[in-house]
Amino acid sequence: MTNYDRWYHPYDTDEKYGKRVAYFSMEFGIHQALKTYSGGLGFLAGSHMRSAYDLRQNMIGIGILWKFGYYDQMRNEDQTMRVVFQKKFYSFLEDSGITVKVVVNGHPVFVKAMVLKPETFGTVPMYFLTTDIPENDYLARTITHKLYDVETNARISQSIVLGIGGAKVVDALGGTDIYHMNEGHALPLAFHLLEKFEGDVKELQKRMVFTTHTPEKAGNEEHDIQLLNRMSFFGNIPLEEAREITGMHGHMFNHTLAALRLSKIANGVSQLHGKVAQHMWYENEGICDIKAITNAQNVPFWMDSVMMHACKNDNDELLALRKRQMKMTLFEVVADQTGKLFDPNVLTIVWARRFAAYKRADLLMRDMNRFFDLLSRQNEPIQVIWAGKPYPYDYGAVEVFNKLVNFSYKRNNMAVLTGYEIELSRKLKQGSDVWLNTPRRPREASGTSGMTAAMNGSINFSVQDGWIPEFGVHGENSFLLPIVDTSLPDALQDDADYLNMMTVLEEEIIPTYYRNKQKWLSIVKKSMNDVVPMFDANRMAHEYYTLLYK
Repeated sequence: MTNYDRWYHPYDTDEKYGKRVAYFSMEFGIHQALKTYSGGLGFLAGSHMRSAYDLRQNMIGIGILWKFGYYDQMRNEDQTMRVVFQKKFYSFLEDSGITVKVVVNGHPVFVKAMVLKPETFGTVPMYFLTTDIPENDYLARTITHKLYDVETNARISQSIVLGIGGAKVVDALGGTDIYHMNEGHALPLAFHLLEKFEGDVKELQKRMVFTTHTPEKAGNEEHDIQLLNRMSFFGNIPLEEAREITGMHGHMFNHTLAALRLSKIANGVSQLHGKVAQHMWYENEGICDIKAITNAQNVPFWMDSVMMHACKNDNDELLALRKRQMKMTLFEVVADQTGKLFDPNVLTIVWARRFAAYKRADLLMRDMNRFFDLLSRQNEPIQVIWAGKPYPYDYGAVEVFNKLVNFSYKRNNMAVLTGYEIELSRKLKQGSDVWLNTPRRPREASGTSGMTAAMNGSINFSVQDGWIPEFGVHGENSFLLPIVDTSLPDALQDDADYLNMMTVLEEEIIPTYYRNKQKWLSIVKKSMNDVVPMFDANRMAHEYYTLLYK
């Protein structure tokens, strides 16, 4: 017998957060043991679920139980990246007792909801949907196998399972006041609700809110509307009616634009991104208001408790000792994976996040001669570590990763790590001195890795994009690249950012680290004090209730 076949929390919800909210996300980064995430979107959603629990909010999470996760990042014989899809098994998930039926491509598909109880990892109740059950045929069972499947039909099917399957699970639990879509992947839920409210768009809009994470139109998902209709994306809503209510009269269906038209309110994920999203979408008729709620991360989960104690008590000796210990822990991973022994006394720079072209993982190597000169310094040396997962079918990103791997064996103080998941991410943030962030502005909607790096005494060295303009003060709590003209061609922007980056690195960061330890420590402490509570997910989870769910 389970309590989780109905809307249930094993705690008394805070009356400030009494409204029922179901939070839909294609990925959740909850714990190293639960492989239901690819990167930043999942880390953000995971922190939201943790802080919602910490604040005793009346919320549940709806996600998908990916049988093969995103992928396991391994190495080939020559150390380059190897993609492995390996089945996952979880003893800590329980059958909620709820199975619902959806229609995919005209065929019935059964969806079982497995529950992650709050006491397991400190989250609100979470329901993970799977089609990999005996009631389904082989093709239907594969829908929930791979996060961000490369096949278009599979991706559409995943949206139907998350959106309509998730909405039917919520119905079985007793319903909710608010449906929150974290990105547009769950959009089919809108058509399920429209059918429920007999086509009344205003009734739908009272209940649906939407978070957009993509600051450029090209990155927002589009599909052929006839294909979506054949795949049963619109549920029982006829195609012409779906066209009418979403304003999509052409061949292509834009998921973000449809979500903005069907929601009562939406938000971007930093103050800068809020403005970018407004500029991007406000020319379209019938869209909802777009606010800005800056992303954040859960402090108890991400921040080292000893560092927190040392910072609060202004104990410089303990702060320095703990940072050294955390560097040693990271360097054990470096030694294990690469056979290189890094030195805890040396300035350590880390670039670690999803590998995508606009994030410019290899910007530091734009001038190879200058880069190798930098690595060859005998006085005031540096060490550089890269890590991150490219999308396995983004061959350009995989090529950049492998290029870095190949170059890394030319120097003993350069390393590229595989297996960038929650625990390696934690070690990198704790063990770095400098957290390098190099996106092309303004293409980083938020970025949150720098927040958790700052919580652990790593100083942000960043382009002024995403959340950074709300936080960074150059030379006081971070090191910032001057803003370049974004109307320039990409290559010229890259040249300018590279030259600015090297100037700051060679003339400010390296000299401060080695010649002025007290100044360095003051920047570390200012960074730690400034990042909390403003970029603690408790603030974010509270703002969603006050700004979006009200």
